[in-house]
Amino acid sequence: MPLQFDIRAILKSKAPNAHVPEFLIRYLERIVHIKQMNAFLRKHPDLRGYDFIRLVISEELGCSASIEGTENIPQDNKPVIFVSNHPLGGLDGMIIAQMIHENHPRQLKVIVNDLLMHMEPIADLWAPVSKLGKLSKEQAVEQQRMWESGTDVLTFPAGACSRLQRINHTWLIQDLEWQKNFIQRAREYQRDIVPIYFEGRNSWFFYALAYIRKLLHIKLNIEMLYLVDEMYGAHGKHFKVHVLPPIPYTTFDTSKTPKEWAQYVKSIVYATNNTTR
Repeated sequence: MPLQFDIRAILKSKAPNAHVPEFLIRYLERIVHIKQMNAFLRKHPDLRGYDFIRLVISEELGCSASIEGTENIPQDNKPVIFVSNHPLGGLDGMIIAQMIHENHPRQLKVIVNDLLMHMEPIADLWAPVSKLGKLSKEQAVEQQRMWESGTDVLTFPAGACSRLQRINHTWLIQDLEWQKNFIQRAREYQRDIVPIYFEGRNSWFFYALAYIRKLLHIKLNIEMLYLVDEMYGAHGKHFKVHVLPPIPYTTFDTSKTPKEWAQYVKSIVYATNNTTR
């Protein structure tokens, strides 16, 4: 039987005892474009890994990307941590992973929401964490092996895609606070950090929904359900990716806390936005 995405199976795996009304399942199938995704899988049943990503980007979505700073991608055998802003919430991760693979063809793991493990053709590229940011025992063991190996790691330290925020009296679309985990891993495993700035944004509908949800104090991340719809809405767009010079792990000394160093790296990434306008 060919691989197919099944909303009911995904919901059952996440909430086995929950009853989801049929009308809601049909709505979810529509906003996650289940028919389009399954048609793509039927058309390319044997695609896996980067071949799958390449055709999703170029054929299914009709997107393209240009890269600046490929000379900043290390070519030696020392594993590094790639860190990026997260404006799109999915497509940006695939584009960056493909870009790294083309310019630095070593093993790469991308730290992602564990829901993406249902994308079986590219599941081997992911290092999953739960949507609550907590690792299961099995996930913790797998990530420990990843860090101890020669595998490069791509992570999005905000842990969620960018939101509309009021920063210094100005409304900006920007990541939430970057978490300190990647700084701690850089220190512990002596890995240099390669910052990446990805130019892109989602629709105003997405940001408005996220903002209203926050105003109403709704904890459930409703807007996350629309990320596949946002991906399909990016059809035909061109994105620019900027790879910045590596930051040696020795930079992250005790003069700042890991949390402060994380915001320091974030500021370097977003400074690129000012120079590309």
